[in-house]
Amino acid sequence: MGRVKPSPTPATPPRAAVPGRADPGDALLRPALAGLAAAAVALGAAELVAVLTGPMSSPLLAVAALVVDTVPAPVKDFGIAVFGTHDKTALITGTLLLLAACAAALGTAAVRSWLLPLFGITFFTAIGAAAALTRHAAGLTAAIPSLVAGVVAAVTLRLLTNLAAEAATPPPATARPPHPPQPLTPPQDLPALAGGRRRFLIGIGVAAAASLVTGVGGRLLSARRAVTAARAAVVLPPPVEPAPAVPPGAQAEGATSWVTSNADFYRIDTALYPPQLDPSTWRLRIHGMVRNPLTLTWEQLLRRPMIARYVTLACVSNEVGGDLIGNALWLGVPVGELLDEVQPLPEADQVVSRSADGWTCGSPTAVLRDGRDALLAVGMNGRPLPIDHGFPARMVVPGLYGYVSACKWITEIELTRFADFDAYWVPRGWSAQGPIKTQSRIDTPRDGATRKPGALTVAGVAWAQHRGITKVEVQVDAGPWTEATLAQAVSADTWVQWSSRWEATPGAHTIRVRATDTDGQTQPGQQTPVAPNGATGWHSVRLTIE
Repeated sequence: MGRVKPSPTPATPPRAAVPGRADPGDALLRPALAGLAAAAVALGAAELVAVLTGPMSSPLLAVAALVVDTVPAPVKDFGIAVFGTHDKTALITGTLLLLAACAAALGTAAVRSWLLPLFGITFFTAIGAAAALTRHAAGLTAAIPSLVAGVVAAVTLRLLTNLAAEAATPPPATARPPHPPQPLTPPQDLPALAGGRRRFLIGIGVAAAASLVTGVGGRLLSARRAVTAARAAVVLPPPVEPAPAVPPGAQAEGATSWVTSNADFYRIDTALYPPQLDPSTWRLRIHGMVRNPLTLTWEQLLRRPMIARYVTLACVSNEVGGDLIGNALWLGVPVGELLDEVQPLPEADQVVSRSADGWTCGSPTAVLRDGRDALLAVGMNGRPLPIDHGFPARMVVPGLYGYVSACKWITEIELTRFADFDAYWVPRGWSAQGPIKTQSRIDTPRDGATRKPGALTVAGVAWAQHRGITKVEVQVDAGPWTEATLAQAVSADTWVQWSSRWEATPGAHTIRVRATDTDGQTQPGQQTPVAPNGATGWHSVRLTIE
């Protein structure tokens, strides 16, 4: 007898993809979106509350400012080198991205347990409140925006995760009597599932709208409370000593503009939100190791004789060939006259300038009294100081890097000793005293440029504030150094422009520049970093002639 061959088992038909059925990707995406939306609503609510408690009580700004204060100097130098004047934008963006990643993770974790999300929200609330309380002159109310943000985040995350769970879980099926197999059809719970998804998407949309309205509204309301209108109403007094006239020959062909506009002037400081100082309530207190302490109001300051001077300012973070330097016309009261009035004690060798946000810098008393045009400035290029550049008053000191002299939003001048007080940047690894080094820069041609053979103009700027420039030299490849033509100088406190003609030949070339100051010192060729007291080295550009 032959063996009976078993009947083949019918193949199970492939399972059709059912429209609307939840998949693992959706199960992870929705809670992550819920976490992101909850964080956005919380930040928006905090911005709105910060209108009443002060802009630096915003947890986002407070935490970012704390990072600025505590990050190691090499990290900060790297940020400035990479992002330049956009370093604050980069910091805020990075903080937001980190917060977004954490919010998405907490939202995902909320699907399994609420313990971790509650701990995370509490942790971030505490960080925001603590950071806000560390800000200069912050009261207990500075913690309120962070506390409100924590409550809003918890409530919003709970609501949205509930909606996310509802969108992912269809209602339980009801018992049905046995029936013969039917062709595959979409399950009857799809309408309920689709309704859950719809409610979740509506919840996300409402959260996004709420965060946008509260966040943008808070920023706009803060801006309305700013001092823009007060600044617009300021009428600057005419100087008793106008600035020297700028000769037509001060501008060299191909070099940057001799006067830097207010909009283009570099800004490097630690203020994520510029202090908003109302001139009607502003005060400048000069005290410490002095015989005659003095307090000035805005009206009293404007009544004092003022002078106008062109002064070039430079940041100590300016790399060789960098653009963290600018030249402007400043109007202000000579600092030396103020110091003569308060009569510093002989041992007071440091003048500490303090900003409204608590930032400090220390300048040598002797430098501010040696006759140079150090100014308590109120005007910049014929207008009141821009808010970003220190309105209503700031320090301008020719010959010193900004980190030891250029205090913006100044409210206090204290006479003390270098042995008794370290200003903001000194504990962070920078030198206590920062005289500007002799430097030069090539503005044209740009690095990596391509030019045609023949006569080519090489031009740029050189500076040695309060000493002045006597010579600029240019070198092509390994050839001899040739002296460039100096444009007319206005004063030793400003940069000078230069130009040189070169008969360019085909090939790849490197052009270098160096300057010599009135002390006979030629800038060294050795490259050194910006820390601790300014970079050195010759600026060079590479170009192709074809």
